[in-house]
Amino acid sequence: MVSIYSIISSNSRISSALPTGLVAVFVGATSGIGEATLKKFAQHANNPRAYFIGRSQEAADRIVSECQALNPRGQYIFRKADVSLIRVVDEVCEEIKAKEKFINILFLSCGIASFDRAKTTEGLHLLAALNYYARIRFITNLLSLIRHAPSLRRVVTVGGGGHEGEIDRTDFPALKIPVENLREHLTSLVTLGLEAVAQTTSEVSFVHDYPGTVRTKLLDYMSEDILKTLKFVPVDESGQRHLFLATSAKFPSADRAYIMGVPLGDGVEVAVGTSGVVSSGIYSVGADCESVSPAVLKLLNNLRERGLVEEVSQHTEGEFRRIIVG
Repeated sequence: MVSIYSIISSNSRISSALPTGLVAVFVGATSGIGEATLKKFAQHANNPRAYFIGRSQEAADRIVSECQALNPRGQYIFRKADVSLIRVVDEVCEEIKAKEKFINILFLSCGIASFDRAKTTEGLHLLAALNYYARIRFITNLLSLIRHAPSLRRVVTVGGGGHEGEIDRTDFPALKIPVENLREHLTSLVTLGLEAVAQTTSEVSFVHDYPGTVRTKLLDYMSEDILKTLKFVPVDESGQRHLFLATSAKFPSADRAYIMGVPLGDGVEVAVGTSGVVSSGIYSVGADCESVSPAVLKLLNNLRERGLVEEVSQHTEGEFRRIIVG
C-alpha cells in the first residue's frame, strides 16, 4: 500500500517537479471524489487551468470560489452539461479543443447509482453511459490534446479497478446482466476499453482505479443502518490519493521517452500494468494505489486472448456511429 504520508509528500512536490501552467479536465467534479481531486490540484499546481464539467451551477460557483481561495493564480472554468449523452460530450470536447493546445490530465469520475436499467435518450444504458461510454468518448475526443502536452500526459478514470471479472459478450451495455455481476462486467469493459485506446498511443498513461468506499452522493440510496457498517475512505484522503494517481511517476506511459510525473519517493515503486509488465502504460489500481492482484492479471490476460479487447472496441465504435450518424 502507498501510505498517505508518501502520497502527501508526492503531492507537495507537484509545484517544483512539474511545469507551471498544467491544464486539466475534470468530468464529474461538482461533488465527491472529482471535487476533492480538483481542489487538491488547485492547491498544489503552479498557475493551473482546470476545466470541470457537471450538472450543478450552484455547486460549481461554490467550487470556483473555494479553488480561487486555495490558489488565486489558477483558472477554474465550469461547463454545465449532461455527459450521459454522447452528443453533449462531443460539444464539450469541441469547446475545450477550440481553447487549448494541450491537456496534461483528463480525470473522469462521472457516475450514478442506478440499477433500474434506465436508458438515455440516445438509447444507452444510463449507468453504462456514465461509467463507460461517455468516458471513452472524452478520452478519444481529447486524446490528440493529451498527446501534445509538453510534460505530464495522464488519463485517470475512477471506477472499479481490481474488480474486473467476466464480460458477457452478448450484452456489452449490461441491460440484462444480473445486478450482482454488474460491477465486474462494467469494470472489465472500462479496462479493456482503455487497452483498446492505448493501442494507438504509447506516450500517454492510463489509470483505472477503485477508490474504496467514499461517502459521496452515490451512496445516498443506502440506508443509514447500512452506512454505519461501512468503513469509509475520507473524502479529503481520496482527493489526495487521486491527485497522486494523476501526477506520480509511479504510473508512466509505455514509451520510456515520455516518462513524466513527480519523481518517486522512498519505498514507492513503478506500477505493474494490466499486461503484467512493469510500466506498460495501462494500470488497474486498487484503493491502496497499488496494482491489481495476479489473479486479476490472469483474468485480464484470458479476456485479451479471447479477443475481447477488439470486440469491446468494435461494439463501442458501433454505438458511437449509431448515435452520431444514425
